[in-house]
Amino acid sequence: MTDTGEQDLADLPVLAEPASGVPPVVNDAHSRRLAMDTLRAGHGPVAIDVERAQSFRYSSKAYLLQLKRQGSGIILIDPTAFQLDDAEVAQFFALQELIGDQEWIIHAATQDLHNLVELGLRPTKLFDTELAGRLLGLPRVGLAALVGSHCGVQLLKEHSAADWSRRPIPDDWLAYAALDVELLQELRDQLSAELAAAGKDEWARQEFEWLCRWAVRPIAEHPDRWRRTSGSHHVRTPRGLAIVRELWTVRDRVAQETDKAPSKILQDKAISELAAVVTRTHPGVPTERELRSIDGFKRRQARTYQSEWLAALDRVAELPTSKLPPLRTASTGIPAPRNWERLNPQAWQRWEQVRPAVMELADQLNVPVENLISPNALKDLLWELESLDAASLADLLTAHDVRDWQRGFIVPLVLEKLS
Repeated sequence: MTDTGEQDLADLPVLAEPASGVPPVVNDAHSRRLAMDTLRAGHGPVAIDVERAQSFRYSSKAYLLQLKRQGSGIILIDPTAFQLDDAEVAQFFALQELIGDQEWIIHAATQDLHNLVELGLRPTKLFDTELAGRLLGLPRVGLAALVGSHCGVQLLKEHSAADWSRRPIPDDWLAYAALDVELLQELRDQLSAELAAAGKDEWARQEFEWLCRWAVRPIAEHPDRWRRTSGSHHVRTPRGLAIVRELWTVRDRVAQETDKAPSKILQDKAISELAAVVTRTHPGVPTERELRSIDGFKRRQARTYQSEWLAALDRVAELPTSKLPPLRTASTGIPAPRNWERLNPQAWQRWEQVRPAVMELADQLNVPVENLISPNALKDLLWELESLDAASLADLLTAHDVRDWQRGFIVPLVLEKLS
């Protein structure tokens, strides 16, 4: 069944709730024991999804866990209900023991796997329906689009950005959450058959194995996260950047203490707009009046912490020039290819020869180019390349997490283009 256009999806019948109805939420020891018994009575793969509240809360943890298994039906678990219970319950060790050796069916696994690992749930086998759609070259791989094209029904997504930390969770939200796993098994079976027919089932197997390994890797924290403040590129002075850094740090502390999304405390735009007041011709730290003139600081939550913002400005005013952050940080890692012609002409020539060929090959294979080889892996390979032989190329690609099926295409292509 081919992918359906947006208008066609709108014409499909709407699936309002699971065929077996919406189950009650598992949120105490008794309902947890019943859920475990129900799952144990089921068989086969387990469809899994989680709901977060990252637009509302500082934490990106899971606030609802949805599971479905043949013979078990749908189970909805409130992970937060067990945080004050004993460590075994909080970590979901018993659930891991029950389903850990089963295949997990997940849509867009990279979004949910770290949440599951935080709960002590680690996959050994999985099937990612979004990634399967990408490997098949489908034009639209969102869950609603895939369910529409392969299962013939429409899923409504009106609660995708809801505050899932809300308690009790409204009934219509629970129906929405349950539907996220209702058809994953059927979708998985169809996509699996299509992968086999296209000769891409081995590709998918390797990708899914890699995801299981990726899931348990620690998440690297970006240094100087405050530099990612939206709009900070308009700040032209080191003291202005110091304001960005100090306000961001204060906001992050407040957000963490109150478990609110930082944007709910103070918007990035307000921070950058205030910091941009500092210029070479107006080098002084903004006044309280200037702070109050900016719309973002007039919002109720921002006004609550006005004394914090003013104290931050005072600290910046007292900083000596030597303690101000530089406007630009020293670049680390490999530069962007647009700069290679000047910095590394040989690497630039390799990029100009290989990159178009990779894009053409991805088109022939009917996969997105980033699924044939990640942009960073290709960039690293062509920048670092010293020895042009198959073994060296394979070693370099392996070091950058390029899977065997990908190496089978990329190594001969590079040899052909650069030999």
